[in-house]
This record gives sequence, structure tokens and C-alpha cells, in this order.
Amino acid sequence: MALQISKDELVFTATRSSGPGGQNVNKVSTRVILSFDVINSPSLTDDQKLLIRNRLATRINKEGILRVVSQQTRSQAENRQIALERFIELLQEALKRMPIRKKTKITRSAQHRRLVGKKQRSRLKERRKQVDDSD
Repeated sequence: MALQISKDELVFTATRSSGPGGQNVNKVSTRVILSFDVINSPSLTDDQKLLIRNRLATRINKEGILRVVSQQTRSQAENRQIALERFIELLQEALKRMPIRKKTKITRSAQHRRLVGKKQRSRLKERRKQVDDSD
């Protein structure tokens, strides 16, 4: 199922970045913060909203805003692109359906091997015990 989110729903904010960059850091707003309102998004179904809120809980604030920050490069345009790509990856991971686990039964041979190993280990430890020579 292809999910399409309108660019109008994404809010980009540019702020001053920390880290290397010389005087560029003090003058140019290169860090980009992408904000997306998960709760009020018309592009998402209620099930999708619930999945995103559960799986990305650490990235979503109390108001239901998902934030992605990028300050990897000195270019605002590149940081904007990086933030958008990361946002897409996060949503794809959050909306990925997990396969249902099928219960399996341990095979007889595997159970037998486990019990044989336990018996051998028990015998080995039994032989380590000190013998009482009080005769």
C-alpha cells in the first residue's frame, strides 16, 4: 500500500547549527527541523496513526508532532533533503507489518540431544566432587 503525504503537511524550520563550520555556524541557519503532525494528518488512517505513535513514541511529543532533525552538512538544502529522506525511512519502518509468529514444537531428536548433553554435564560435575575417605 502506497502512502502519500502532501508537502503541505510537512513543516520545515531552519535554525543555527552547532558543531564545525567556522564563522558560518554563527551566521547561517543550516540545521533543518522537519515537523509532521501525526494526530491531525488527513493522509493517515487511524490504524496507521496508532502504529506510528507506538513505534516512534520517543520521537513524537505530547502534541503528536513527529520531529526529524538534520545538521550533517553546512548546506540548508542538503540538510532539508536528508531530513526528508530520514522521515520517509522512519514512516516506512513504523508502518511495516510484522509477520505473525507461528508456534512450533521442538523435535524429538533436538529434545533428546538436549537431555543427553545435560546428563553428560551432570556426570562431569559429579566426578569433580571430593571423595570422602573416612574409611
